[in-house]
Amino acid sequence: MKFRMAAFPALLAVPSAGFGQSPYLAVNDSGDTAWIMICAVLALVAAVPGLALYYGGQVTRGVFRRLLRQIALLAMVISLLWIVTGYTLAFGFPANGWIGAGNAWMLIQLDALRDGTLVPESSFALFQMGFAILAPALMLGAWAGRARSSWALCFLAIWSLLVYAPVAHWVWGGGWLASFGVMDFAGGLVIHVTAGFSALVTALLMGKSIALREGAVPAPHSPAMTAIGVALLWLGWFGLIGGSALAATDDASTALINMQGAACIAGLTWTVLGRIRKTSDPLIDCASGALSGLVVVSPAAGFISPGAAIVIGLLGALCSYGTAHLVRHRLHIDDRLNVFAVHGTGGVVGVIGTAIFTSDALGGTGLPQGTSIAVMIGWQVLAIGLVALFASFVALLCALMVSLFLPMRMSEEEERILDELE
Repeated sequence: MKFRMAAFPALLAVPSAGFGQSPYLAVNDSGDTAWIMICAVLALVAAVPGLALYYGGQVTRGVFRRLLRQIALLAMVISLLWIVTGYTLAFGFPANGWIGAGNAWMLIQLDALRDGTLVPESSFALFQMGFAILAPALMLGAWAGRARSSWALCFLAIWSLLVYAPVAHWVWGGGWLASFGVMDFAGGLVIHVTAGFSALVTALLMGKSIALREGAVPAPHSPAMTAIGVALLWLGWFGLIGGSALAATDDASTALINMQGAACIAGLTWTVLGRIRKTSDPLIDCASGALSGLVVVSPAAGFISPGAAIVIGLLGALCSYGTAHLVRHRLHIDDRLNVFAVHGTGGVVGVIGTAIFTSDALGGTGLPQGTSIAVMIGWQVLAIGLVALFASFVALLCALMVSLFLPMRMSEEEERILDELE
């Protein structure tokens, strides 16, 4: 009787089909599962408080309060969409190459283990939610202080379903890009190319801020807040990259070493370039540089050696810094917080760098059998072009469609008040 009483709670804990789980039993690895759960929490730290503080310190107090509210509300909206339909669009099984199956809407019929891993599919879905929140949230920085909250939230919610989920399926969900051998460890294509190019298109559509048109761009109200924000982003990136190994193994620890090296060299590079040009606050330069290093190494972190990560971090920092200057001062595009420069450019450099430095001749894990570096570069560049075009075109359509019902920009009076121009 004692044995039966002790076993009863365990029987209640067995997953059943009635609770959205597969009816068969499977044993997960508790260490891997714990690691993925921790990484999921760290990913949410990056996506919400980290990004909010990083962006918030670079704008005025009024714009910061609005950004903070927008990021918080967006995180809630995207979380619900991810549960209802986002996850199944990205990772529903069986995959058809273009979009996920509808078997996992409302997260029903989740398998006891995610295919190819030793972690429950529910843990995998939670971890991927952090990426799904981060990708659209990044774009808020491109039009900070200009976009109406209602338009931004509606646009980004639709964008997450029509751009993010399909691309995630193409690359990570067994889609057509994955079948061609396209490599993206932790989001160079899925997160940064999609968000960076979409942000550039929508920033062009929205037009310049009043402050930039009048040559009275307000100074950042708290560079120290930006530094704290990038520290939280850095911490959260340990989850985004470490968790992408989907196991607590040598792959995860190597990816984290690579991430650290790339972020450090990129932060130092932006700092030196900023001191030479004396164009912005040194603290913001250091923070932006570190973030560019985190971005550029994301697609490659699990495939390359630490030495290669330092090289990629340096190249990414140089390209991102140069793009920021080009977009703002040459092309006169008002991408207020350098979303395209840091994420779009960083993602492109990282995805191409992955094709080069994954080669075992350069210390990487090795390219697919029979694939040369030149062929791999070709596939990666093709993937960048197709994803960038797709994301840009759909973002433009979504932005215009939403603007038919909700005004895109704030009134001139509201914008002046937020930017403290009056």
